[in-house]
Amino acid sequence: MQRKTIDTEEYNPYYSRYLDKLSPDVALLDAYTQGQDRVISYFSGIPEAQHTFRYATGKWSIKEVLQHLIDTERIFMYRAFRIARADKTPLSNYDQDGYVPTSRADSKSIGNLLREFEATRTASVALLGSLSDDDLARIGISSNYPMSARAAAFIVPGHDLWHLDIIDEKYLGGDHV
Repeated sequence: MQRKTIDTEEYNPYYSRYLDKLSPDVALLDAYTQGQDRVISYFSGIPEAQHTFRYATGKWSIKEVLQHLIDTERIFMYRAFRIARADKTPLSNYDQDGYVPTSRADSKSIGNLLREFEATRTASVALLGSLSDDDLARIGISSNYPMSARAAAFIVPGHDLWHLDIIDEKYLGGDHV
């Protein structure tokens, strides 16, 4: 299965912030399975009193960040799937900020959110395990930029790490293990 060998022509440069979070020799499915364990352990370790904390007015709560990880994985797996299947239809942007209010994440328990994350991750691993290296190398158009199925897939675990760092820094003051 693919290792993180992605040419910069395979994705919008914006996504480097996520891809750079991953080890260059990590295998794709390992990034997903290790990432699943990391995310579940991380959010499980945050005290319940902090789940709806926002570090500033208008910022997402910790639960909303977790819901955002779930939503983003769904979007990027859809992109990876369409591109891997050689669908040449350009894929549009999505407004991540528009998804948060309608998600009602703060009314969900952290346990339910983590089960939703785990179910989403399980489906992602099943999809990725069914794709060949040739499938993952296919390139389509996403948000007006070329994107390979491989890049769409690798962005997800890097995106998770990006947000865990933000939670550590801005929500928990660097005190989370």
